Amino acid sequence: MRHFLSLKDFTKDEILEMISLAQKIKAESKDRIFNPYLEKQTLGMIFEKSSTRTRVSFETGIYQLGGIGLFLSSNDIQLGRGEPMKDTSRVISRMVDMVMIRTFEQSKIEEFSNYSAVPVINGLTDLYHPVQLMADYLTILECDIKNPVVAYVGDGNNLTHSWLMLASKLGFELRIATPKGYECDSSVVEKALAFAKESGAKISFGNDPKVAVAGANVITTDTWVSMGQEDEKEERIKAFNGYIVDSDLMSLAENSAIFLHCLPAYRDYEVSEEVFEAHANEIFLEAENRLHAQKGVMVWLDKHREN
Repeated sequence: MRHFLSLKDFTKDEILEMISLAQKIKAESKDRIFNPYLEKQTLGMIFEKSSTRTRVSFETGIYQLGGIGLFLSSNDIQLGRGEPMKDTSRVISRMVDMVMIRTFEQSKIEEFSNYSAVPVINGLTDLYHPVQLMADYLTILECDIKNPVVAYVGDGNNLTHSWLMLASKLGFELRIATPKGYECDSSVVEKALAFAKESGAKISFGNDPKVAVAGANVITTDTWVSMGQEDEKEERIKAFNGYIVDSDLMSLAENSAIFLHCLPAYRDYEVSEEVFEAHANEIFLEAENRLHAQKGVMVWLDKHREN
């Protein structure tokens, strides 16, 4: 049984297999060909955190693959009334073919997967956001970036951790610039650096966005205030002063550099209106690719169900 909880659990070849599947299924869907790879299968979708892209992309994706998605808000199931995660897992996984969870602690999704009879997909936790990175890498390939040099500017959060896993597995260069006190989780960094020794990835950390962006061909960021951090908003805005991706910062990147944002984007905080609109085609291609990348992940997990 394989679960999709973090990119750290997969080899380079396995990640690229999922991307290749996503490319194939996307090409088919653009020709209005919807092969029922997951015919009559049911995807249980558990949401403890609200979502736009995650719900729409998974629900649409399983439907296009020939199955059906069940939206399960924690407010509507017994999990929200205190039922243990392991009991919820043992019930739901006996009734559906695959489960996607969007929650807070990584430990919750790991506990669920330990008791699950079916594959479990991480739709986002506070530690990792692996499905987003599959969409991001698919977008990089479609933008014809042959050798990614990625600069991440902002908070050392779940998205940054997932960039670390992707870069260290695939072997490309990643530069991370965060304010002091907002660096990545040390245990995630340790894992990434160990993987980087094997893959040849070049990973660097610093506090100066200009150093990170200089000469890079992929620039990316995320909101400074994630869900659950609203009470820190004013403090964070002060701490992230100077970390906005604006035209001056983008001018330091390679001329053909792309800009990615997982959305929602807060203009004139982490990214300027000018930069966002100049790179809107890339950003919304990235958003669309959540649908196709996740279809690739689901089909891959189904193919490896008995391996």
